[in-house]
Amino acid sequence: MKINLDLKIEKPSYFTITDITYAQVDAWFGHTTRDLKLDLIYPQSRSKKVPCIIWICGGGWIRMDKSAHLAYLAKLALNGFAVASVEYRTSNEGAYPMPLEDVKAAIRYLKAHADRYCLDVDHFGVAGESAGGYLAAMCALNNDKSLDVGNYLDYSSEVQACCPFYPPTDLATFPYKSALEAGASMESLMLGMNIVLNKEAAQKCCPVSFVTPSAPPFMIFHGTQDSTVPFSQSVVLHDLLVKNGCDATLVAVNGAEHADIFFAQEKLSPSNAREVCTAPDYKAMYFELFRASVQAAQLLQDAQKRAEQHLLEADPPPIRLEQTDEE
Repeated sequence: MKINLDLKIEKPSYFTITDITYAQVDAWFGHTTRDLKLDLIYPQSRSKKVPCIIWICGGGWIRMDKSAHLAYLAKLALNGFAVASVEYRTSNEGAYPMPLEDVKAAIRYLKAHADRYCLDVDHFGVAGESAGGYLAAMCALNNDKSLDVGNYLDYSSEVQACCPFYPPTDLATFPYKSALEAGASMESLMLGMNIVLNKEAAQKCCPVSFVTPSAPPFMIFHGTQDSTVPFSQSVVLHDLLVKNGCDATLVAVNGAEHADIFFAQEKLSPSNAREVCTAPDYKAMYFELFRASVQAAQLLQDAQKRAEQHLLEADPPPIRLEQTDEE
């Protein structure tokens, strides 16, 4: 049997590049250097640049694996995005703001190579889970230029959207039983200070301290039964964003624990909504926000074309009659 197909080119080809070195940083007590790397899934398109999503893996700031979620990130990419999963240094190598500086360096690298990877530099968003959610929120809210260190400093590390999953947002309010427990916590190791003994200083390193009316759109996901990062952490950030007039949505996943399998499901059915929202996964649903400005411009163009067409139909141009030989 033979089958002949006539196909239209509607989607670009996608490619995955692993272990792209985006920066070199000090290592082994400052005597050596090592590479920081990212994995990138991007479309090969000459005619269109696409929004870029920066994904930040969790792991309590003590461990991370940038390749752990590539299966899910590939789904995002196939819905019209480039997706970069970024390595950052953990608390074993240094304290805050080191990991945040790394994420911002990755963003600048990608913007500097936007033409190479078909990226829209005006539509960058950041997403992450747990410790990565904290870094995502900090990256979106804290635009202090002192955090931009290393190369490609002519490029901005600011982003246009943020989607943190079960993020710590105010470490000063974590429910530690004692200063001794807090001193050994992953949060204190990341900040380089005992949070219970330095609550004011700790809070100054948290997303809740950087909310302003200029914050980009946020969509926050958190399980209501999270015993690792209390659900209240996302509530506080969401309420602060709303209070400042920002575009913010908090999706409470009923019954979900920290990093629960619920977050890997393809359908989201809000208990307080009439409609069922379907998306490749939770992340894809949010990042439709990236398309907002592009869609608005397209709608205006379409409306203008329809108005021009309507005007032509209502007042058509005069018809010129050609003379015949009989006349």
